[in-house]
Amino acid sequence: MVKPDDLGRIIDEHPFFQGIDDKLRALLVGCAANERYESGQFLFREGQEAAKFYLVRAGTVAVEIDVPGKQPIVIETIGEGDVAGWSWIVDPFRSTFDARAVGLVRVISFDGKCLRKKMQADPALGYEVLRRFVPMMAHRLSAARLQMLDLYGPSKAVAQVKAAKVKAVAGSRGTNRSPAARLAKAAKQKKDG
Repeated sequence: MVKPDDLGRIIDEHPFFQGIDDKLRALLVGCAANERYESGQFLFREGQEAAKFYLVRAGTVAVEIDVPGKQPIVIETIGEGDVAGWSWIVDPFRSTFDARAVGLVRVISFDGKCLRKKMQADPALGYEVLRRFVPMMAHRLSAARLQMLDLYGPSKAVAQVKAAKVKAVAGSRGTNRSPAARLAKAAKQKKDG
């Protein structure tokens, strides 16, 4: 069992919450738990109550859309250093996608109700959490859009979107474009600047 002190250390080490104020981290710890999922288990399912979000510590999670009668469409695979689940923060608090463990997955989960209550009571915590979640939410929705275009869109539109994405990626010079990486880069630039 992971002790609260260890949860604080793990939260500090995870890229998503790196650099968060000690007081705010302590509030996060009060809503956190250590969990593990075996291969094939779902962290959450589309349409179900979005009760938690997860900091992925180890393993791989497939973010999917269920297609009746077909294989699920994998929107994105995420792993160590990433975050799974954002619907806990948006009313009516229902999961938008499925998230399934691909092999053993270890996570720190956060109770959404607990955290929403703390965010409402402490605007600084609310700001920090939202500031970190909004880029991730935008990224997931963009990934879903691109996947849908790839599957169902006209081939010309898909080629144009992919060309634009390739151009954007080429400009990144191979850097990690995850929300956590962007936060770390912004913090470094702020510190250096």
